[in-house]
Amino acid sequence: MFAAEYTPAARPLRRSKRARLELETPAEQSGMARTLCKVVDLSEHGCRLLTFSSMDRNQPIWLNLPGLGMIAAMVVWADDLVAGCVFASPLSADAFNALVSRHGLIH
Repeated sequence: MFAAEYTPAARPLRRSKRARLELETPAEQSGMARTLCKVVDLSEHGCRLLTFSSMDRNQPIWLNLPGLGMIAAMVVWADDLVAGCVFASPLSADAFNALVSRHGLIH
């Protein structure tokens, strides 16, 4: 029989708080037509999207966020019709709070 100590990996701390949202917005990806997607998770540094067409990992996109205009982001992971993005420049705390107050989901 084999015995060993097991220490679970520590989950890295996120850089900023997250909020669940329901915000439909157009997204543009290089060389592809504009597509509609839904922001379902938002932080000052990035977001998680539900998409209606697949997105390519490691590709820049532009999201049209209400009150902020076009925001540049990079797709850091994509799985079927879900993608995670990091913003080229973090949202300000005021911009984040405004989006959450208008589009956030309350549990």
